[in-house]
Amino acid sequence: MWALIESGSITEIYTKPKSITVGDINYPSNIFSLWTRAEREAIGLANVLEDNTNFKDKKYYTNTDITYTVQTDVTINELDYTKVVTAAYGTATAHTLSDLKTTHTTNINTQAGSLLQDTDWMVVRAAEGGTAVPSATTTWRAAVRTKANAMCTAIGNAANVDALAALYAYNDATPPVRPLGEFPVLGA
Repeated sequence: MWALIESGSITEIYTKPKSITVGDINYPSNIFSLWTRAEREAIGLANVLEDNTNFKDKKYYTNTDITYTVQTDVTINELDYTKVVTAAYGTATAHTLSDLKTTHTTNINTQAGSLLQDTDWMVVRAAEGGTAVPSATTTWRAAVRTKANAMCTAIGNAANVDALAALYAYNDATPPVRPLGEFPVLGA
């Protein structure tokens, strides 16, 4: 990403290479790939470095708009810049915890219902005609309901938005696991 700086102010942000006009001169889009950083800086094009320090997961937070700041004569990661633009987010605001808990609990119950739906016909057949549901299926269906209840309890017990989000964060184990756990698999 690049910013055009004219008279000390950012006049345009470019997210991808395109033909541009600076002053009275038209430049082709390939200046973004063929020119050196110093050549681009000489006509007022600065690299935009993104600072995602304050960016939070959109499922749990509302992020502020990005603000752009021009810096001159700086060294970043051992590279010297005549001009560079930093794109940074302000402090994110958490969504309402009670709304998030309601949404996540509803999603868990919907997932459980969807899993059980494929074997509901067996339960109906047993109730109407007396044909027994295989014990493995009965055991699995009970495990799905138990797991859904445990997941909903964990969601309900989350003390804050970060604790709720942490329930869904997978670790780096093989295979990865998350504190909320997973639904049991039929036949596994």
